[in-house]
Amino acid sequence: MEKLDPKAFWIFFFNLLLAGFFIALAICYVGVPLLGILGKSLFSIFWWVILFFIIWIGFSYFWAGLSYNAYKYELTEDAFKKEQGVIWKRYVSIPYERIQNVDIYRGVIARILGLSDLMIQTAGYSAGYGGRGAWGRDPEGRIPGLSKEKAEELREELIKRAKGTKSGV
Repeated sequence: MEKLDPKAFWIFFFNLLLAGFFIALAICYVGVPLLGILGKSLFSIFWWVILFFIIWIGFSYFWAGLSYNAYKYELTEDAFKKEQGVIWKRYVSIPYERIQNVDIYRGVIARILGLSDLMIQTAGYSAGYGGRGAWGRDPEGRIPGLSKEKAEELREELIKRAKGTKSGV
């Protein structure tokens, strides 16, 4: 099985940092009024948020490494296969005849790093709302963090194999 581009680690890391930012906002939203009720100063929540971010940065770095190492994919004779997940492993196998569309998506961080996401959409699974499936789910065959060249090469190969199975070749 093949691994993602080594720079994909940074995509996982920045996504976790972004999630931490929203968690910190939620802490502030709940914490500031609570401090007023308890008679504490606003200064004390500032230090709790700083402490949270320091711990979150370390956790994000560690978890991004685990996530990067757990993400693998391959093209077999009859299907696209991928595995992902650190705690809960997810194994996906998509027969080529089920592939409807293969897109390449490049977000801001991915473009800065020179990477792409490959989105393999299948009938009945991917609704395709803005690069994501229904209700924000990823398409069944999403591969984040591929080099531009590798993403384009994989896209062409998947399209060729999908057309080949549908035409009976």
